[in-house]
Amino acid sequence: MKRILATCLVSFSLAALPLVASADAKSDATIDISGRTVAAGVGFTDAKGTVHYGGKSYPVQVEGVGVAQVGVSTFTATGEVSNLKQLQDINGNYTAASAGATLAGGGTETSMTNQNGVVIKMHSTNAGIDLRLSLDGVSVKLSQ
Repeated sequence: MKRILATCLVSFSLAALPLVASADAKSDATIDISGRTVAAGVGFTDAKGTVHYGGKSYPVQVEGVGVAQVGVSTFTATGEVSNLKQLQDINGNYTAASAGATLAGGGTETSMTNQNGVVIKMHSTNAGIDLRLSLDGVSVKLSQ
């Protein structure tokens, strides 16, 4: 069972490489979020934030599910958004590849791409206990 889990984790890591490489494009906007993750094998994230685009700020809601994750943590994150042709393109379901470990304080790097081709490269700071090597599903929506 441990070998199967280890094989899955390595596969997720290799699958993440194209996402991380594609996140090096020119930044069209920035994003700041903060929230909480609770996990025991499957993790759930709920966060709120702000997208800074075209000299204005817009509120967003971020929700996600991850696998191969254990712990409880709060986080703050900042990121660069690329391939954003219009503000509404930020809305969507993102595939995120991330890796990190937090024991009382630490960070995670995440690169996400949605169905509109928008790429978000996040840098987070965590507090709590969080161990992850996962491929996540993340929903980002502009708040009204």
